[in-house]
Amino acid sequence: MRGQAAAVRRLRAVLGAVVGRDGWMCRSHEVKLLSTSSGDTVKIGEITYKLKAPRNPELVPVKHISDSLPQTVVHHLRWIMQKDLLGQDVFLIGPPGPLRRSIAMQYLELTKREVEYVALSRDTTETDLKQRREIRSGTAFYIDQCAVRAATQGRVLVLEGLEKAERNVLPVLNNLLENREMQLEDGRFLMSAQRYDKLLQDHTKEELDIWKIVRVSEDFRVIALGLPVPKYKGNPLDPPLRSRFQARDVYFLPFKDQLELLYSAGPNLPAERVSQLLSFATTLCSQESSNLGLPDFPVDNLLPALHILSSFPMLSSQQLVHRLYPYSSILGKDGRSAVEGVLSRFELLDGGRQRSASSVLSVSTANSGEGRADVTIRVSDKDVTFQVPAGTRKSRSTSSSAFINTPSHSQLIADMMQSHMVKDMCLIGAKGCGKSVIAKEFAEKLGYNVENVMLYQDMTARDLLQQRYTLPNGDTAWRPSPLVTAALEGKLLLLDGIHRVNLGTLAVLSRLLHDRELDLYDGTRLLRWDRYQTLKEEQQLSDQQLQEKSIFPIHPSFRVLALAEPPVVGSGGSSSGVAGKSQQWLGPELLTMFLYHSVAPLGKAEEIGLIQGLCPTVPEEAVEQVLHLTHSLRQTNDPTAQSLASSLSTRQLLRICRRLSRYPEESVARSVNKACLSRFLPSLAKASLDKNLKNCSIRDTDSADRSQDAVCSVKDGVLTIGSVSAPVYCPSEKMKVPDVLFYDNPQHMMVMEDMLKDFLLGEHLLLVGNQGVGKNKIVDRFLHLLNRPREYLQLHRDTTVQTLTLQPSVRDGVITYEDSPLVKAVKHGHILVIDEADKAPTNVTCILKTLVESGEMILADGRRIVSDPSEAEGRPNIINMHPDFRMLVLANRPGFPFLGNDFFGALGDIFSCHAVDNPKPQAELAMLKQYGPDVPDITLHKLVSAFGELRSMADQGTINYPYSTREVVNIVRHLQKFPDEGLANVVRNVFDFDSYNKDTREVLIEALHKHGIPIGAKPSSVHLAKELPLPDIKMTGYWTVKQGGNARRKLLCPTDTHPIDIKGPVFLRVQSFPCNRQESRALSFSEEKANWQIPMNEVNIICDVTTRDDSVYVATCNPVSLYAMKEHGDAVRCVELYDVFPRTISGVWQPFVTVAPLGSPLEGQVVLHEEQGNTVLHLDLETGAVRRLLLSPDVDPPSTRASNWWNSKEQQGVHKMCREFSHKNWLLFYKEDGNQLEVLDVLEGRVHSISLPINLKSVFLVAEDRWLLVESNTNKKFLLTKPMHMTADDSGVCQLHSVDEDSAGAGSAEASIPQMLSCDQLPSENLSAALNQKIVSPNRLLTDSGSFARIVVGFPDLMSPSEVHSFVRGVDLTKMKTNQSGANMFFKGNLQPARRENCVALLSANQVVRALPPTKVPLKEVYPKDVTPPLAAAYLEVSDLNSKKVKYIPVPRSQTVSPYTNWMSKVSESDVLLAPLGSGGVVTVDMGGYVRLWETGLDNLQRSLMEWRNMIGSEDGRPVQITVQRDSGLDVSAPKHGKIDPHNAPHVGGNQWAGGTGGRDTAGLGGKGGPYRLDAGHKVHQVSQAEKDAVPEEVQRAAREMAEKAFKERLREINMSEYDAATYERFSNAVRRQVQSLRIILDSLQAKGKERRWLKNQALGELDDAKIIDGLTGEKSIYKRRGELDPEMGAPQQKPKRLRLLADVSGSMYRFNGVDGRLERSMEAVCMVMEALESYENKFKYDIVGHSGDGYDIELVTVDKVPKNNKERLKVLKTMHAHSQFCMSGDYTLEATEVSIRTLSQEEADEHFVVVLSDANLERYGIRPERFAQALTSDSQVHAFAIFIGSLGDQAERLQKTLPAGRSFVAMDTKQIPQILQQIFTSTVLSSA
Repeated sequence: MRGQAAAVRRLRAVLGAVVGRDGWMCRSHEVKLLSTSSGDTVKIGEITYKLKAPRNPELVPVKHISDSLPQTVVHHLRWIMQKDLLGQDVFLIGPPGPLRRSIAMQYLELTKREVEYVALSRDTTETDLKQRREIRSGTAFYIDQCAVRAATQGRVLVLEGLEKAERNVLPVLNNLLENREMQLEDGRFLMSAQRYDKLLQDHTKEELDIWKIVRVSEDFRVIALGLPVPKYKGNPLDPPLRSRFQARDVYFLPFKDQLELLYSAGPNLPAERVSQLLSFATTLCSQESSNLGLPDFPVDNLLPALHILSSFPMLSSQQLVHRLYPYSSILGKDGRSAVEGVLSRFELLDGGRQRSASSVLSVSTANSGEGRADVTIRVSDKDVTFQVPAGTRKSRSTSSSAFINTPSHSQLIADMMQSHMVKDMCLIGAKGCGKSVIAKEFAEKLGYNVENVMLYQDMTARDLLQQRYTLPNGDTAWRPSPLVTAALEGKLLLLDGIHRVNLGTLAVLSRLLHDRELDLYDGTRLLRWDRYQTLKEEQQLSDQQLQEKSIFPIHPSFRVLALAEPPVVGSGGSSSGVAGKSQQWLGPELLTMFLYHSVAPLGKAEEIGLIQGLCPTVPEEAVEQVLHLTHSLRQTNDPTAQSLASSLSTRQLLRICRRLSRYPEESVARSVNKACLSRFLPSLAKASLDKNLKNCSIRDTDSADRSQDAVCSVKDGVLTIGSVSAPVYCPSEKMKVPDVLFYDNPQHMMVMEDMLKDFLLGEHLLLVGNQGVGKNKIVDRFLHLLNRPREYLQLHRDTTVQTLTLQPSVRDGVITYEDSPLVKAVKHGHILVIDEADKAPTNVTCILKTLVESGEMILADGRRIVSDPSEAEGRPNIINMHPDFRMLVLANRPGFPFLGNDFFGALGDIFSCHAVDNPKPQAELAMLKQYGPDVPDITLHKLVSAFGELRSMADQGTINYPYSTREVVNIVRHLQKFPDEGLANVVRNVFDFDSYNKDTREVLIEALHKHGIPIGAKPSSVHLAKELPLPDIKMTGYWTVKQGGNARRKLLCPTDTHPIDIKGPVFLRVQSFPCNRQESRALSFSEEKANWQIPMNEVNIICDVTTRDDSVYVATCNPVSLYAMKEHGDAVRCVELYDVFPRTISGVWQPFVTVAPLGSPLEGQVVLHEEQGNTVLHLDLETGAVRRLLLSPDVDPPSTRASNWWNSKEQQGVHKMCREFSHKNWLLFYKEDGNQLEVLDVLEGRVHSISLPINLKSVFLVAEDRWLLVESNTNKKFLLTKPMHMTADDSGVCQLHSVDEDSAGAGSAEASIPQMLSCDQLPSENLSAALNQKIVSPNRLLTDSGSFARIVVGFPDLMSPSEVHSFVRGVDLTKMKTNQSGANMFFKGNLQPARRENCVALLSANQVVRALPPTKVPLKEVYPKDVTPPLAAAYLEVSDLNSKKVKYIPVPRSQTVSPYTNWMSKVSESDVLLAPLGSGGVVTVDMGGYVRLWETGLDNLQRSLMEWRNMIGSEDGRPVQITVQRDSGLDVSAPKHGKIDPHNAPHVGGNQWAGGTGGRDTAGLGGKGGPYRLDAGHKVHQVSQAEKDAVPEEVQRAAREMAEKAFKERLREINMSEYDAATYERFSNAVRRQVQSLRIILDSLQAKGKERRWLKNQALGELDDAKIIDGLTGEKSIYKRRGELDPEMGAPQQKPKRLRLLADVSGSMYRFNGVDGRLERSMEAVCMVMEALESYENKFKYDIVGHSGDGYDIELVTVDKVPKNNKERLKVLKTMHAHSQFCMSGDYTLEATEVSIRTLSQEEADEHFVVVLSDANLERYGIRPERFAQALTSDSQVHAFAIFIGSLGDQAERLQKTLPAGRSFVAMDTKQIPQILQQIFTSTVLSSA
């Protein structure tokens, strides 16, 4: 390659030497000017043209012809002359650039023709070509425009840019072109010269004038200049128009001509270098390169580039090329490599060799005259001085204070100086990277005045050049735009946002940029300075005379500097309705207009320097952290991270740092989250941000503790919010200060504190949030507190730039402008609140940018807003921006479901952003209490928690509508006003919107029911258990405590005390799980209040439950762990004690644990006791500290040799713990059959051991100092009394008294063992009620198996015999057969009773509750014969001693059941455990881990039932009557009963009958003045509401049959069996919700893409403000209307998105499907994709490929054959299932991913997505996660995501850590797979659909 190039070069050099530079010419024409007697002629070659003297010589082009014309140009001129002589119109077609125009101008200059030039744009209308009306002193006149002027005066009409004009404009000229005829609006008729001359033979000129016939000059010609359209963008030529022109292809000059030109431009450059550059340019203009999609190289700009090169020969060619053709910004990867390939071929890749200019050393005004400056630049150790144009102000060589010189910026400015020498420039850089600042600095250096013009998308050519206005007397006139004044005054014109404006509009400027000439609408012409001077000399005219002819010079130092954001690489079409946004704006046409410089984002070190220069006080480490994060985001090629990085632009970083330097205590994480608006990022982007924050070790510190201290107060004119204070403002217009009903809440206070911080820093604020979160309230409250007047602007879809700034209106024929709120706010220093900013098109809101950034803005009436007072002096039409002016912008969050425009994306970085969220539950509750002081708290709690859940669902995307505080407030206000209406009815005010969407409705109802809002419940659905009578109470005997002197009776028990030994602590992890609490009273009312499930695995066995206050503790024993939860909390805390209880500690196979919660001051701490090994642990649930307490130091730990658990003899006795007084922090331990009691005092850390003379069976703590002991063999009872407080020194003596039981009557004397004995007494009113007599006495409540309850009256305090009153059972419980299953019969030890008695006494409710297995419940009495009892785990037997009733409440079966049934039967005979909760309720835990709260106390139940009924509301079915109170005028005569109708017919009204409805005086219902209400038994209330709502049965049946029939028809159509249909339904139903929500999003995006636009220049519609003046003058097309915008011509077709789903169908999927259903879930996910994308094939092309051990490309669904119906979809699912059953083992995840990404990236598509589903056991197959990460990100065009099905251990999570954030997901629960897939869809695939 190299050799070849060298050879070519040598050959060229040799030839050059032989032939000389001019030796390349062949046949040549020359141009001669001949003067003959008959007049001057021009001769080109052999063709001659006779010149005529022009009538208006100033209209003839000057100085277009260069000294030596290249041959090609001469050929073109010769051709034009031929056509001219034939009288034909010509069309010069060719690539963009000034060449065609200059040829036309050269021809006209040669032939001395006057020119009428029009640059067509998409805004050109026929009035611009034919005639326009102007008003002169009250009358409308027609003024001829260019085409008519040219035709009548015999000029040449040059039309440039035919492809830009809209389709229907140019046909106006058809007839003029063909027949030289045209009918004008003012009634004149243009007629061709021949016909006119013919008519003149017969008629006089006067007659023709009367007929208004005008002669078209025979010299009139049209020269059209256009681009070939299929290749370039634009409208294709209309065939009738095309046929009227002769075409000539004017391509770039041939190589040799071009080379000559360049040689002459850079005579001192090596010829070789010049030819290399040209060869490169020519290559890029070839057909092949445009096939690659590379835009043409701007060959015409090589000339100016060579001027730079000749001044700076040391510049590298690559950099020069980059200025001409910024390929790295405009091309994708392939394009870049292609260009670099060509560069290296021509040996131009020398960029790395030497850097370009490094810095500007000095700028001084040049001696050579006005408007020049000498600039000295240091370039690679040489100083070069050269001249450039400069402004009129004194140039400044030092930097301004706001500009910090970084090496890269100073180098950029030096580069710009070089380009400035020759041509206009354009700066390309991302938003917020300092373009505007650099431009300003550049202008300052050269002493330029800057004219800032903000471009917006629907800007018209008129807005750019000239606008119409009316003079005070009503005449219409034209006002030059800032652009024109800048050109005349020699300013630097900043075109900000050139990427936004439409190409068709910009084309108007091409002549200004290339030739420095401009024709304006009112006929003014601007000429290049030197041309103007030549014209002046040739025609000997003064400036004055030229100005009268409206010709003006363009100032020589006028320059244009455009600013633009980089084009979106690789985006062909504009898919999202926002056209300008994703377009590749930098096309071949724009390339010819400017030289390009790109502003690279700063390097880290430079950025740090910059920040510290601008905010010197900012904390160092904060800056370091933020920048580390920013640069790590900027360097990835992940689009998500890139978009995050774009919201951390340099401008945004500066804002963060300014704030941190003022408030150093703020956390960095918060600032970053605020800048990125992380609250509203899609979930993937948020994950990515969080991960990056973590990687940069930025922690969020201050979120939790801030909410408490935010209070606001106004004192002595100073407002303080939280920690920030500001002075209160004194406004002149008090009435504009908002005043709003606002209830303070901490969260809004925090937002306001944040806002105040930024407000004091001088920022404009942007508040983003969902609807109804109180943005307006916050802003109004904020301004109210600051006492600032506000102006309010509400934006909407139709907002235009005009409406934002000025409202034009017409008064007495003069146009006047009303200031909009924006202008008023700027003038008076008010605060401008802009609401719903996201509804207006982004291109409109963009004009706020200059206002915020540079404080400048130009209004439609020519005034301008200026912020710098020094600039305003002495200039007319200036509005000074008031220093107090600020903007507060409110917008909804970007994205679905608001589908607004992304205001934050477009302008987010010029505002300080605040995310406003719904208040946190506490804050919201407090706020609602203020709105509804009388609404019961419980209702408010339910509302807050239900809405909290709905909001989190909306964030996850389960539902689409984000329910907000506004809705809750409305509900509460309704309940406050109408307290009788049920909550269930009132919430429908919000949710009826969703009542027709089945899926959403189900989700909502589920969520509301979960929080106990009984929507849909009937007042009649109350299901309380049936009550049966208790047997009568009998006195069954006495207990006597013996206290005789007999020594055997009075036993003394010695005690001793020792401190306990503590081992530990060990710290275990306290995990917190969300508790999915379901309120049970959603649809019906029963005793069950709520339930939730403990997150335990299925082998775990629950062995104890206990409560303290409102905490519930549950212990499990396989492995041992402890769960703690609050009755109303939403989290379950869990400590796994597996490490503390290995099986050897207790030497037992089945550990068994009891829990005792401790009381104050040890709240939140518990003692765990393992009964078999007597291990005592103390556990702190806050910290996770575990300590082991050794009670008896002498006892060896039990032998580690585990006794065989199957051997027949039971293990020696079990240790027990008595915890009745654990809340007093002491516990008692004893061993069954032992003779020692150990009392543990937890606070003092001592153990008191009491030795007994008897062996114990059980111990009941009857009181703190009296304990009832039962002897083990005889069941004899003893009472132990002990001193109240045992202290260490006083080893007090405990006395043991025996208790004698006497049975009254014939009862068997066998002593009963109590199952439960209360440790406190029944209140006396309960005692009296139970005994049916008034009595006050100590008492204890006890239960045993033979009674429902017994009351021992007088025990234990009275020494006299205590009576025992019992409710005796018919059959003793122990005698009933239990539900022992056969398996247990193998174990001989199963006769021992269950460990837990499951019996509790509720003393205040006077109830005994026990849990019984269903076999011990009299089901026949509870349920009627024909009802089968429900499947219950157990029944709660509630014996109520007040009402003397017993009822049996069924406890539902749990879904899961542990395999260890034998072990469980040892825990409890029924499947539940029971503990008391609060005063009137119990809590049960069943073996599946379901915790249920029950309310059994009668009072509580009645109260709850009332509340429940109130929530449903009192629709009692009575018809509502409408009553109009009107005075009937008839006075009420004396009230009377009225006559009684013997037939008792109903009567309405009248004054006669008794028992009527609605009359006067008589007794009846609803009338007036009767004595009393009397109902004569007429059914006043009709059918109950429920019956009315019910549809008759036969109608329902008919509907069902119809549906079935249709279903079967459908199945027959796709011949699918019903079995198959059912199978498919199974998968389809599982993902129905996801499919639904995805389809909703797809639909709305489709709708958004079809959004209509304003079509301008219509003949009917709404008045277009911009055309009001045209309306005054009487034009027709001054309306605009909304219509579908046709895609722009030449805009590439929109391509569909391409998606591939890689499903794992390997053997492991099938193997583990039984464990976690992973294969089924993947099938559901596949089903979801197929269903969601059905019928969107034009938008999404998808295929589904399987990978398994058999290979990585198993086709399931191909792109061209997607399944159309359920049968085909089922077939895909079946294939997956079958394949995974029979395939080889192995894993091809990696290969499948790599191959898919490769194949997809080669396909043509809008975007590419690959989603990999895998249960990748990557490590097993030796695949490194890093490699997989590489595969996922291997191609930046393809977005790849991986979903791993959680495999063994934490493998999947480890994997996720190594993979890029937001790209990989772990579905530990396979149910999440469809949800994750939905998430990926919504946040990426659809975000830009």
